[in-house]
Amino acid sequence: MNSIAIRAEGHTVRIPSRTRRGAAWVHAATDVAFSAHRGRVHALVGESGCGKTTFASAILGMLPPGTMAAGELDYVDASGTRTPLTAGRDGAARAAKLRGRVIGYVPQSPATYLTPVRTVGSQLGETVRELGGARNPQDLLAQVNLEAQALDAFPHELSGGMLQRAAIAFALAGGPDVLLADEPVSGLDPDLAQLTLGLLRRVADAGAAVVLITHDLQRLADSGTADEVSVMYAGRIVESGPASEVLELPSHPYSRDLLAALPANGLQAMPGTSPELTDLPPEYSYAERLAAAAEAGYAR
Repeated sequence: MNSIAIRAEGHTVRIPSRTRRGAAWVHAATDVAFSAHRGRVHALVGESGCGKTTFASAILGMLPPGTMAAGELDYVDASGTRTPLTAGRDGAARAAKLRGRVIGYVPQSPATYLTPVRTVGSQLGETVRELGGARNPQDLLAQVNLEAQALDAFPHELSGGMLQRAAIAFALAGGPDVLLADEPVSGLDPDLAQLTLGLLRRVADAGAAVVLITHDLQRLADSGTADEVSVMYAGRIVESGPASEVLELPSHPYSRDLLAALPANGLQAMPGTSPELTDLPPEYSYAERLAAAAEAGYAR
């Protein structure tokens, strides 16, 4: 069986935007190489605004109108058949057919994706029916450690941690081959974050490919959830490898500075500021940020 479920090679995304100077392009992704394997968790990390969520949107076929995409971004089934996800309108249409059924999605803010005037159970049941699945909503909640009583609750009656687990249940409703989780532990306390990451680990152990997008390296490192980690900076993957290597012995200076900024490592300030992704120079790199910081008087 083919193990790769999501494959990107040379994946580049430019999104139309407007600035004070007029029309511009957001360099959301540049020459990205990435692969997610069945049975494994691949974490994509980096500061907020570096392009992680845009990469998720590309996988889901939800890039804004007018976006220019180049390179390859494919879903690859167990037999090795590739489905391109970003080849214009056709790519978005193909991705839409996979969304929910083959590629499950856990959004950043689950509460905003649920209808406030309907119970969780009615919405989860509808989702299962729409996806043509045979899963029982009560079984889905049990899979994410939620009691059956949550089916009768309205979204506002659930805590943040319960909503996050409910979001994972919705994402699993179609029995997906790939689970894409965007900042799933943001705003959760340490115990709930650990529980949520543990659920994602179990999904991978059951055979799915899990893409975990997060800026919370501390929780990622503490949990041991990820098998691979890719570090994104200004729309580019600057380092990728086994989680133990990237999180313990990173080779790229940006990765090292990210880890140095963690509480466990003394909260050392990151040098300089993140660049705007509009109209970046073609060969922009972290070295330019370091040089600008040094010129401004930053000292390590």
